[in-house]
Order: sequence, then structure tokens, then C-alpha cells
Amino acid sequence: MNWPTRWVIASSNRGKLREFSELLGDSGIEFVTQGEMGVSDADETGLTFVENALLKARKAARATGLPALGDDSGLCVDALGGAPGLYSARYAGEHGNAQANIDKLLDALKDVPDAERTAHFYAVIVLLRYAEDPQPLIAEGVWHGRVLHERRGEGGFGYDPVFLDPEQGFSAAELDSALKNRISHRGRALAELRRRLDLG
Repeated sequence: MNWPTRWVIASSNRGKLREFSELLGDSGIEFVTQGEMGVSDADETGLTFVENALLKARKAARATGLPALGDDSGLCVDALGGAPGLYSARYAGEHGNAQANIDKLLDALKDVPDAERTAHFYAVIVLLRYAEDPQPLIAEGVWHGRVLHERRGEGGFGYDPVFLDPEQGFSAAELDSALKNRISHRGRALAELRRRLDLG
């Protein structure tokens, strides 16, 4: 189908706008955040990452009348049975308190040896053509690594300072942003979305 050339991102995060624009901007699509259009965040009441991404995209599409991109992501630690997982942003109780979340994670893993500190970041991106679209386009990305014993690096956000990419030998917070955007869970999901959309 012929897509409209303006899409809304179901977030007020300017960083996400930059990421989407960098990977998909050359397709002729213009992206705008829901915050710029006066749309508030959706309640994340889903029990899976996909459900939450759908909730976000559906609210943004309904409020704006535009195709909408919603995403959800989290850190899943094997030794913790997949936690913090769906609740990564509010693991320590307060939504978005990265320092408290990292402190809680490191405490939970304090007696766990390196070999058992495996983890992965997971991201899902959902694209709805319109609010009631029965066939959402869903793209996923996974980034495997392990949890460090202490913070390393000044870049990134969230759990990046304690997530080690074993192939690069650096924490996510130490990586060059262009490299991180290419190999990260969200970067891989965006690349998959681009393939699915056949944008070249």
C-alpha cells in the first residue's frame, strides 16, 4: 500500500525521534513525536513487550490519525529468571530512575559469578497504519551480553553502564553512539522494520 509520508512516534523522547529518523529518514518519511502533537503517554498495562508497544502505537494513531510506531524494550537477566524484563524502567519502584534500577540489579547479582551473569536487551517495534489496524507490522531485536559488577562508561542511558557487549569488549555506555545504534536491540529492530517495509 501507499503509506502516508508522516508518521507519529508513540513517545515524547527526542532520542527515539533521532534514532528513527537516522535509520528511516532517507525513505522520505517525516517523523513527529506524540509529545509534539499533545498526546500523552499510554498506560503500559500489557503483560508482554508486544502488548505494551501495541497500546502505545494504538493510542498515538487514534489521537493523531497518522500511522504510528510504538516500541517497548527491557533488560532480561538469565540468573534472575528474565527480570527486570517488562519492568526494567521501574525495577526499583520509580519509573525511569536509572541509578536506582542499576543499584538494585547489581545488588541482586552481587554473589553471581561472571559466567552466570548472561543477559540480553530485547526491543519490539510495532507499526500501525491506523488505530484499528488488524495486521500490525512487528519487528524485534535482541542484543546479547552480560551484566558487569560495576558501572563503566559515561554514555548511553538506562542499564548501559553495566551491560557488556562481549564481542566489542566494552559496556554499552562506552560504545560510540553510531556503533551502538547499529548493534543494539533497538537498532536491530529498526533494521528489521526497514527490511519488512522494503525501504531498501
